[in-house]
Amino acid sequence: MSVRNDIRNIAIIAHVDHGKTTLVDELLKQSGTFGSHEQVAERAMDNNDIEKERGITILAKNTAVKYEGKRINILDTPGHADFGGEVERILKMVDGVLLVVDAFEGCMPQTRFVLKKALEQKLTPVVVVNKIDRPMARPTEVIDEVLDLFIELGADEDQLDFPVVYASAINGTSSLDPETQNDSMEDVFKTVVESVPAPEDNTSEPFQFQVTMLDYNDYLGRIGVGRVFRGTMKVGDSAILIKRDGTQKNFRITKMFGFFGLKKEEIKEAKAGDLIALSGIEDIMVGDTICPPEHPEQMELVRIDEPTLQMTFVVNNSPFAGREGKHVTSRKIEARLMTQVETDVSLRVEPTSSPDAWTVSGRGELHLSILIENLRREGYELQVSKPEVILKEIDGKVCEPFESVQVDVPEEYTGAVMESLGERKGEMQNMINKGDGQVRLDFLLPSRGLIGYTTEFMSQTKGYGIINHTFDSYQPRATGLVGGRRQGVLVSMETAKSTGYGMLALEDRGTLFVDVGTDIYEGMIVGEHNRENDLTVNITKIKAQTNIRSATKEATVTMKRPRILTLEEALEYLNDDEYCEVTPESIRLRKKILDKSTREREEKRKKLATK
Repeated sequence: MSVRNDIRNIAIIAHVDHGKTTLVDELLKQSGTFGSHEQVAERAMDNNDIEKERGITILAKNTAVKYEGKRINILDTPGHADFGGEVERILKMVDGVLLVVDAFEGCMPQTRFVLKKALEQKLTPVVVVNKIDRPMARPTEVIDEVLDLFIELGADEDQLDFPVVYASAINGTSSLDPETQNDSMEDVFKTVVESVPAPEDNTSEPFQFQVTMLDYNDYLGRIGVGRVFRGTMKVGDSAILIKRDGTQKNFRITKMFGFFGLKKEEIKEAKAGDLIALSGIEDIMVGDTICPPEHPEQMELVRIDEPTLQMTFVVNNSPFAGREGKHVTSRKIEARLMTQVETDVSLRVEPTSSPDAWTVSGRGELHLSILIENLRREGYELQVSKPEVILKEIDGKVCEPFESVQVDVPEEYTGAVMESLGERKGEMQNMINKGDGQVRLDFLLPSRGLIGYTTEFMSQTKGYGIINHTFDSYQPRATGLVGGRRQGVLVSMETAKSTGYGMLALEDRGTLFVDVGTDIYEGMIVGEHNRENDLTVNITKIKAQTNIRSATKEATVTMKRPRILTLEEALEYLNDDEYCEVTPESIRLRKKILDKSTREREEKRKKLATK
C-alpha cells in the first residue's frame, strides 16, 4: 500500500488545562508558520472571547504547520466532557493522537474519556508529559499511570508501545529524557513524523469526503470541514451529497479551502489525506458524504453525542424587559438559536406550546451556559428556566444520565464531601489516599445530583477541592429527592432601588445577592433565606426622617458584602418556580409568578393537588 509521506494528521487530546492549546502555539511558532513581522497572541487557537477569558477550548480547531518539507495537520480539541461530541468526530479525521498529560496531576477523568475514544478508533498514540518544569513534577509515576490507563482501556500491543516526549509548552522546550530539556519543540515534531502513520495514497480512486465539523460565515454561509478519505477533488467537479438519511443531492464544487497557520486559504485541488473546508452547499451536515455522481458510496455515519440536559428559553417579560438589550423579540431569539444549531451539532432547539418559549437541549451546564453568555454579549435579552436532565426509556425502564465524578480534596474535608455526594445518590467507586494529605474519591451519581453542586463543593472544601466529571451512561432513574436547593429565597415586594437601610434590616435573615442602589422589581429574588421557606421582604425601605437629632446619628454602619452570582452560579441556583433573567448588563433571579398573593394561591393549589 502506498502512502502520502508528505503529510501527517494528528489531534491533540487532553484533560482540561493540561496545556493542549499552549503546546499548539509553540508548534506554530517554532515551525516558522508565522512571518517574523507577525504578532502571535497567547493561546492563538482560542479565538473566541469566552475561550480567551476562561482559558478553555470550546470548539475544535484545525491548523497546519510545515516541518522538514512535511505538512502536519493539527486539530486542537476541547477537554471538557460537555464538548465531547467535538472530540469524537475529530478523531475520525486523523491517524494519530498527541495525548498531553500534566507532569504533576497525571491522568484525570477527561484523559480517560478522550483516550478511550482514540483507542476505539485504533489511532496511534504519542504521549507528551507536559509542564515538566513544575516544582512537584513526577514524570516517571505519571508514565506508569498512563500505561495502566492504556491497559485498562484495552489498548492493543502496538498502542501500548507508545513513544514519550517530555515538554514544557509554556517555555517552548522538549526532550526524550525527563531529566533534561532542549530549547525547542524539535523532539515533538520528530516523534510525530516518525511515529504517526502517513495517510494512504489512493488519489487515483473516485473521491470521497466526509463532513466532520461545521463552520459558518456571513458571506459563504455554511462551511463543511472534513477529510478527503479517497481520490482527488477539484474545484469545478460535479459531486453528489449523500445525507445522513441516505437522500442525495447533486451540486458542483465551487470553493475549497485548506488550513495553514491560523488562516483558511483558497485551494483548487485536494487529495486523499488532506483536511479541507467546502462552502456553497446550504444544508450540509456533520456525517454527510460527498462523492462523484457515478460512484455514490456513503461512508459510515459519524455518531453524534445525544444531549443530556435541557432548559426552557423564554422571551424576557419582566418589568425591566427591553431596557438593556437590542434583540428582545421572539422572532430575533428564534432566528439566533436556529443559527447556532447550524454549527453546533450537539444542540437541539424545539418549539413549545408557547410561541415565546423554546426547549433547548445540550451536553451539559457548561455547553448551555456558554450559549447563553454568547447571546447576552450579542445584545439579546431572555429568561431561562432551571436545567433538567433528559430522561430516556430503555427496555421499558425510565433511565437518566449518570456521571462519573472524580474529586481531589484535602483529607480533612473528605467526610463532608462523601456525605453530601451520598445525599445526592452518589455511589463511591474508589478512594485513594495520595499520601500528601490529599485524597482522591471516585463516585458514580445521577447528573441531576450535580446541578448546583459546584458552589456547595467549593464552600465545603474552602476552595481547595478539585471536582471533575464526565458522562458515564444512562441508568434506571434514582428514586427519591436528588440534589436541589435546601434554602428558601428572599423575594422583593416592591419595585424601586435597593437601599442601605433596607439591606441592613435583612442582613440577619440571610445572604443578599444585590448591592445598594440596584434596580429591583416585585417578585425579584434579592437573596437567600436562612431557612427553607421563601420570605417576601422590603429591600427598598427608606429610613423615616425626623427632626430629632440622635446621639448615634454620625455612627457608621458596616454592611456585609453581598454575594453577586455569576451566570453559571445563577443557573445552578434556580428552582422549578424561578427564572434567570439574562440581559447584556444584568443577571437577575426572579419568581415565575411575580405577584405575592397570586404566588401564594398557586403554592396552596399545588399542595392540595399533591395530597
